[in-house]
Amino acid sequence: MQLTWVYKNFNELTTIELFDILHLRCEVFIVEQNCVYQDIDGKDKKSFHLMAWNGNELVAYTRLVPPGISFEEASIGRVITSPRYRGLGVGITLIEKSIEHTLQTYHTNTIKIGAQLYLKKFYSDFGFEQCSDTYLEDGIPHIDMLLIKP
Repeated sequence: MQLTWVYKNFNELTTIELFDILHLRCEVFIVEQNCVYQDIDGKDKKSFHLMAWNGNELVAYTRLVPPGISFEEASIGRVITSPRYRGLGVGITLIEKSIEHTLQTYHTNTIKIGAQLYLKKFYSDFGFEQCSDTYLEDGIPHIDMLLIKP
């Protein structure tokens, strides 16, 4: 599998890219996780978008949110790997690239995320540390995690 990584701000996204992003987010976050919530929240327009493509198929995606929108710090959100590509290591590369792009794009050394609790170890492996108590977001247990690069 030869993935093509694409990094764009909102205004650079094509209609096809935006459709595929929203389709994958709906497929996983709303249908698969059986969670009714407002996915299109206005943050997309202010964010950068990192996508992994296998030909014309969107394989993985993250939204890189500037400081002051989700948190005081820059943030990575809407982290998603297509169900058809899970277990192949794509998610690891996705987070590595997301961290790199976030630090460079927003000229920061700090990233804060709101992570589903069951992914705590996954994010800890990249240096994120829990910085909040567990809370419910859309009925799913979450924690805030912070990454500080020296």
